[in-house]
Amino acid sequence: MALVHDLAEFERATEPPALRADTLRDALFGPRALAAADVAVLDGSVVGVAVWFPTFSTWTGTPGIHLEDLYVQPIARRLGVGRALVAGLARRCAERGWSRLEWTVLDWNASAHRFYRALGAAPLEEWDLWRLDGEALAQLARD
Repeated sequence: MALVHDLAEFERATEPPALRADTLRDALFGPRALAAADVAVLDGSVVGVAVWFPTFSTWTGTPGIHLEDLYVQPIARRLGVGRALVAGLARRCAERGWSRLEWTVLDWNASAHRFYRALGAAPLEEWDLWRLDGEALAQLARD
């Protein structure tokens, strides 16, 4: 949970995460798990996490992975931790015959842009992320 709060601070969140420990446990380990997490451990402490879930592409007809969050504590940056976490997801895709590994990046996070480009990734052209949440989601659900 501490890494989630660290990530929120890094991302300049205006409100703290609403996630609770029991919700996270159920999402990752419950009988109907919705996501998975790979962790990086250094000297016995968790210093990085990649939270992800499977996706499906109607274009390729194959599954893929959406990387929801990648966070490495400042103490472990530039040690290859982030690269190892993303490479692990790439291996999982390759081993399973999955065609994509995708994620979003904050537009102001230039260091993440450089990191991902160094891995060979590129931003998608002509695609914008859209979201329906809060009252708008509730209203549409009532319609």
